[in-house]
Order: sequence, then structure tokens, then C-alpha cells
Amino acid sequence: MPPAVPPPDSAPASALPPAAARAAATPRQIGRGTPAFWRAVVALFASGFSTFSLLYFVQPLLPLFAEDFGLSPAGSSLAISLTTAVLAVAMLAVSMVSERLGRRPLMAASLLSSAALTTAMVLFPQWPSLLVMRTLMGVTLSGLPAVAMAYVGEEIEPRAAGLAMGLYIGGSAIGGMSGRLLAGVIAEYHGWQGAALTIGLIGFAGTALFWRMLPPSRNFQPRPLNVRGALGNFRIHLCNPAMLRLFAQGFLIMGGFVAVYNYIGFRLLGAPFFLGHAVVGMVSIVYLAGIFSSAWMGDLAARHGRGRVMTAGVLLQLAGTLLTLSASLWLVVLGMAILTFGFFGAHSICSTWVARLARQGRAQATSLYLFGYYCGSALIGMGVGYALDLAGWGLFIGMVAVLLALALANAVIQTRRDTAS
Repeated sequence: MPPAVPPPDSAPASALPPAAARAAATPRQIGRGTPAFWRAVVALFASGFSTFSLLYFVQPLLPLFAEDFGLSPAGSSLAISLTTAVLAVAMLAVSMVSERLGRRPLMAASLLSSAALTTAMVLFPQWPSLLVMRTLMGVTLSGLPAVAMAYVGEEIEPRAAGLAMGLYIGGSAIGGMSGRLLAGVIAEYHGWQGAALTIGLIGFAGTALFWRMLPPSRNFQPRPLNVRGALGNFRIHLCNPAMLRLFAQGFLIMGGFVAVYNYIGFRLLGAPFFLGHAVVGMVSIVYLAGIFSSAWMGDLAARHGRGRVMTAGVLLQLAGTLLTLSASLWLVVLGMAILTFGFFGAHSICSTWVARLARQGRAQATSLYLFGYYCGSALIGMGVGYALDLAGWGLFIGMVAVLLALALANAVIQTRRDTAS
């Protein structure tokens, strides 16, 4: 296990002005429980909330898109898949830009522009225009996730980093929940345009809170844009077997998670449940399980080992996914809660593991992890939808279960290799 140190890929102290050299020699990381720590936590929570409400509020609207625009379930999922596919690629470039522009300004610009694009969707209510807006959001949203992970790794002391990242992911969970819930309820009465307008305004509010609360970076040193150096960092991480396993883990668990949330609305709107759009949106309340598990399991991993706790999270995600096969509404909702609990716990540990394992090029390491993570959302999230189109929920869940079984095996291998090292 690598030592928990600040990223050594910053400029050498001798090449910096005296004040910067002293800062590089004596990093001042934010301690757990300090006022600066809680300000950072609130800001990161707000950023996660805003990002994931803006990204995923369209999920409960997919059946409406299918009905209004004459689409199949898999076709309607383009509103999610295009955004996450572009997001995955854009984050690779953003990680390099953040080394020059800084973490805080780039994250704020990301939130602001994404909220503006969501609000603008109301002005373009045609399917091609909507897809253009959602594709552009893949670019604008890319300025936050990888950079936020790098900020935590640089600015929060190691013993508090797991909790801070867990609370950021908790904000992501409650944002995803609130976005889905509000979108479903509002769309029932005011259509998807009303839902988009509401979520866009919430994004503006989250941007303002983030900018006011996040402490400035103290350990970040701006560097000239160095494409060759960044590519070298990408190569180093891609040649590290432990990193590759973590990147694959993000791909698999995120793909399985998003796939179920993409299409659960189609199952609950049809036989044998026949629920309304507002009630389907309310199922997102189970995201509360993710808010708790991301922080709790992130902290638990510090005491009992990252590998074992991550493996338990994936096992819970698989078990919850299988429960959605039930014809009982309560068991389906319970399954959604269990898979959400397991997913957010596993993701919290996996993302923190990447940040701590990166001896250099931390921004590139986290962007590679999130590249795999969002590729899973785009490719698996849309691809398994064709199984639903062709053969129904049983085959769909069977395919997701196979992917999560691969994630479980990968987690076991990662744990054994980490213990051996």
C-alpha cells in the first residue's frame, strides 16, 4: 500500500518562488473536525448534489420520452448515455486543464454552465435539440468529478480523506435522489419541461453555495499545460495492474447500477405494478441508503481494510439487483435500496483507493477511473436495454447480474493482491 502523501508530481520547490517553496516543503492539509474541514465538506456535498441532480434527473423521464417521441426504452436512454459517454472522454482533457487553471474555479464553472444548459432545455422541446443539450452537458459536467477527487487528495489530510470523499459521494447520492424524485413528481403535472426548469434553478443555487464555502487550494501549484507529461502519467497508471483493476471495477459497478435505474421506471409503470410517474419518481427515496453507506463504508474501510469492505458492497449490489425480479412491489423497492447501499459504499472506497494509490499524476489517475466509471454508465446502461426490448426484465437482470459477478471476482482479486503487497 503506497504511503499517504501529497502528490509528488508538482513542481520542485527549488523552481518555485520562496513563499511557494515553503508551502511545497510543508504542505498544510485540512485536518478532520476543523472549521475548514466542515466548510470543504459542505461545499463538496453541494457540488455532488448539484452535479448528479443535473446529470440524472432525466432517468424517471425516459418513459415519457419514449411515449412523446416514439422511442424504444433503449433509444430513450440516449438522454443519459450520450451525456455520460461525452463526460467520460472530456474528463481526460479536463484533468490536464485543471493542473493549469486550478481546482476551485474549474469546478465552479462546471456547475454554472451545466445549470444554464439544463434551464435552456425548456426552450428546445424537440428530441434532437434535447440530445444536443445533453451532449454539451457531458462537456460541462466533466469539470467537477475528477477535479473534486484530486482536491480531496491534495487538500484533506489522509485520515480524513475517506470521510470527505464519502460525504461528497453522499451529496451525489442525495442529488441523484432529489433530481429523480422532483423530476418524476413535477413531470406528472407540468411535463418534462417543468422538471428541467426546476432542476436547472437548483443547480444555480448549488453553484452559489459551493463557491461561498469551499476553502481555496493550499497545496495546489499551478503548472503550464504539459500534454506530454499528462500522457506520461496516463501511461504510468495504465501500466499499473492495481489501477487497472480499480478502473475496471468502476466500469462494472456503475454500469450495473445505472442500467437498473435507467429502466426500473418501465418495469414499475407496466404490469403487474401500473404505478404513475410521480410514484415511480418517489422510488428514488431509496437513494438515502447511498447517502449513509458512502460515508459509513468509507470510514469503515479505514479500520477493517478497503478490499474487504468494497467486496461486501459489490455483493450487496448484486443481491439487491436480483431482488428486483420479484413480483412484490415491496421486495423490488427493498432490492433498489440494497443495491444502492452497496453501490455507493463500493464506489466511495474504490475512488478513494485510486486517489491514494496514485504516486504522481493524481488528476490523471482519478480521470481514468471516472472514464471507466462513466463508460460503464453509457455502454452498459444503454446496451443491456436491448435485452429489455427483446426479452423483458428477466433477461435484462440476468445480464446485469453477470456483470456484477465479474465485479465481485475483481474485488476479491484486488483485495488479495493488496494484502500480499
